[in-house]
Amino acid sequence: MQALKEWAVVCRALEEGRQVVLLRKGGILEYRQGFEVKHDKFLLFPTFEHQSKIHLQTDYANKIDDVLKDEPVEGSNKLTSYAEVVDIREMSDRTSIRLLAKYHVWSESYVNARMDYNPKKPMSVILLRVLKLDSPIIVDIKPEWVGCKSWIPLDLDATGAPVMNNSQFNKVASEVKGVLSIAA
Repeated sequence: MQALKEWAVVCRALEEGRQVVLLRKGGILEYRQGFEVKHDKFLLFPTFEHQSKIHLQTDYANKIDDVLKDEPVEGSNKLTSYAEVVDIREMSDRTSIRLLAKYHVWSESYVNARMDYNPKKPMSVILLRVLKLDSPIIVDIKPEWVGCKSWIPLDLDATGAPVMNNSQFNKVASEVKGVLSIAA
């Protein structure tokens, strides 16, 4: 199973069920082609660079302090969850993306900054079903994984339990899909 690099605070929000969508444009190394969902199931690889309270919605900003306390020893990382892609849409309409605010933890100013980055490319909106690993996986970080790239080539299998039961997830997924269909 491959891994997707994402802010540690966002990984925490996904694991808590506070977040169910990712909004991605791609990193500096992906500028030309933009972000691509290359896998329908992937581990979440928490990163600690670039995340900041000012980039988070007010109700979630203080979670970053807890997340930073759990930062792994330098040179390693702890993976605690994986995600399954339920739906993917490309969106350029800011109004529609604003309607998704309750399904992620990023601040409106940060989402707008991401929209402005590589403005010819749409934002990828990815609805995820997140599962907490049965046991955390500790990996040693390889030099080729460093930098602004999204995907990490890991050859690992993982099992886990969904962070939301089927009823909870189906309700939230239906709401998100409703917003996505308005934007279509």
